[in-house]
Amino acid sequence: MPRYLGSGTLVRYRVVIPARYGSTRLPGKPLIDIAGKPMIVRVAEQALRSRATGVVVATDDGRVVEALRGSGAEATLTRDDHRSGSDRVMEVVDAKGWPDDEVVVNVQGDEPLIPPVVIDHVAGLIDDECEVATLGEPITAPGDVFDPNIVKVVADRRGRALYFSRAPIPWHRDTFGRTPPQIGTAWRRHIGIYAYRAGALRAFVSYPPSRLEEIEALEQLRLMDHGHAIAVAEAAAPVPGGVDTPADVDRVLDVLRGVG
Repeated sequence: MPRYLGSGTLVRYRVVIPARYGSTRLPGKPLIDIAGKPMIVRVAEQALRSRATGVVVATDDGRVVEALRGSGAEATLTRDDHRSGSDRVMEVVDAKGWPDDEVVVNVQGDEPLIPPVVIDHVAGLIDDECEVATLGEPITAPGDVFDPNIVKVVADRRGRALYFSRAPIPWHRDTFGRTPPQIGTAWRRHIGIYAYRAGALRAFVSYPPSRLEEIEALEQLRLMDHGHAIAVAEAAAPVPGGVDTPADVDRVLDVLRGVG
């Protein structure tokens, strides 16, 4: 079975949080109220509790900038035509003039419960072989194995990504099509947090979308198609899911209230 270890080492790094105001399912998502604070403020507060040397929120809307006043995080307006959060992060890297060896962690703008230790952890996985790193954790619910919104990741013995998919991978040949056995031992959920050296991120956004990326709708496959190694470790702490639906908002509120 692949090992998802890698404790990471303490490195100097910065956090950029892409926050697009428009959302098909949740319009104005960054400003959704989460127990009295806009969601993007809660995400920024979690990032500020990490060891990052700076936290920048990159958004396409001035209302998000205004909401972050006094939060301690820097907020900057970026273009409104980016295809992905990675492109938005790259705009910040270029605007700041950060060098190619700068480590940048892309924290999703819809993760108000992201543990600060997890942000530190992914940054520490960057090394000479892997200029990109991400995290995973065991899947424990049978339904999650078949949920295409829960991305699965498989890595080799050294903790290098082999593949990411929305399908259940790996799959035991003799149980194909039946309820999967041994939940929690075979499957890992990919956690959508990335650390990059700025040069690797620059290369990534310069590549055209790849065939595998378009099939799976997973942009990290573009990196793998171009030969970039991605370090994968088991997250240093459990990572609650992000906010994509009204039900997710209720779930986050329950966590903050200590319910369940």
